[in-house]
Amino acid sequence: MDRKWVRSITDCLPIKLNANAGMRLMETFEPIYLETARKGQLMQKINDARRILNACTLCPRNCLVDRQSGELGDCETGAEAIVASYNAHLGEEPPLVGYSGSGAIFFTHCSLKCNFCQNEDISHGGEGDAFGMAQLATTMLILQNSGCHNINLVTPSHVVPQILSALSMAIDGGLSIPLVYNSSGYDRVETLQILEGVVDIYMPDFKFWDPAVADLTCQAPDYPEAARQALKEMHRQVGDLQIGESGLAERGLIVRHLVMPEGMAGTSEVMRFIAKELSDNTYVNLMDQYRPCGQARQMPGLNRPLSKQEFEKALSEAKAAGIKRFA
Repeated sequence: MDRKWVRSITDCLPIKLNANAGMRLMETFEPIYLETARKGQLMQKINDARRILNACTLCPRNCLVDRQSGELGDCETGAEAIVASYNAHLGEEPPLVGYSGSGAIFFTHCSLKCNFCQNEDISHGGEGDAFGMAQLATTMLILQNSGCHNINLVTPSHVVPQILSALSMAIDGGLSIPLVYNSSGYDRVETLQILEGVVDIYMPDFKFWDPAVADLTCQAPDYPEAARQALKEMHRQVGDLQIGESGLAERGLIVRHLVMPEGMAGTSEVMRFIAKELSDNTYVNLMDQYRPCGQARQMPGLNRPLSKQEFEKALSEAKAAGIKRFA
């Protein structure tokens, strides 16, 4: 998409959903953030999230840097969010894509930084542009007006305060489609609690079960425990995925799991956790597209693509664990 950013929300208003822009959800559906805003609770959430930036603990890295003053921690992001791109994404899960696409906003940088990341230029390289609140709000409205079925926040964990501030402006501009929180799973429960009543659909990864693998790939041996607690909190807030009569996702949890060579992701254990600790009705996307990128090209076990046999084994493990809903 051509990067001709709208500088102020007023430059593109009124941006309203026209009658032919998607039939995106049942008319009776309303995203949960609208109720939260009507109750006057959104501003408190914005203030709570903004205060965290003064000594940042948004994610489990707990860098404690003052991002409001320009200090940078592991996510390399200061007071403003950085956006790499936005578009009507057709490559997401079917209940998100529908027939007009998921309105994906790709945030630059990442607090996890997997060494095999397929978006290395964004997560490690920092490709993107700083977005103020008005720009980010305007982007949400542009995606809605183009017919997207939802706003899909890709890698949002380190920019929650900025997202909440922009959301408030976008609501004033007429935003009325579901909000998707599309994360690595490396999320802090306290940050997720601020998002209760804001996010309609959580879509985290659960990448690895073994702390040693998480340390090897992300220098985050606490990842498995952080992901377990994060997914429990997400499921507590939104429950199993609910799909409307239109076939589009309205509310709930989608879990992604990238199957890795030589069983390094711990698929069997991850699937058992999901089925037993969350719900055997959890909507799971078991992904087979692992390929060596970045530093992983030089690492034994990670330096080759996934085989067909390895993926079939992982699928059997997921079914044996009790998972019933697959993307």
